[in-house]
Amino acid sequence: QVQLVESGGGLVQAGGSLRLSCATSGRTFSNYAMAWFRQAPGKEREFVSGISWNGRSTYYADSVKGRFTISRDNAKNTVYLQMNSLKPEDTAVYYCATGKFGNVIMNLQEYDYWGQGTQVTVSS
Repeated sequence: QVQLVESGGGLVQAGGSLRLSCATSGRTFSNYAMAWFRQAPGKEREFVSGISWNGRSTYYADSVKGRFTISRDNAKNTVYLQMNSLKPEDTAVYYCATGKFGNVIMNLQEYDYWGQGTQVTVSS
């Protein structure tokens, strides 16, 4: 049974930073791509960032490019999202997700496994 557990969310002022973590278990972590999505109140869940199975390819939504960095530690079965220069519009519940593929797919419908989400709130 694949399990994903996010942590690291919280309340931060605009311009601040947070680091999200997603610990996984239940299968060979290093074989699969990982991604972060987010969902703000009243909005659809959207792709934020993704990383390939070996960490060599990363992808970002235009809205977070240059501010967020995704990384993974295959020895710890964990993926991270470093978020800098946070803006109020980054406020959302952040989810990590994975599927049955090694390269990143941005379509959330393709993802089979999801964490419970962690709240990020950025105050102005």
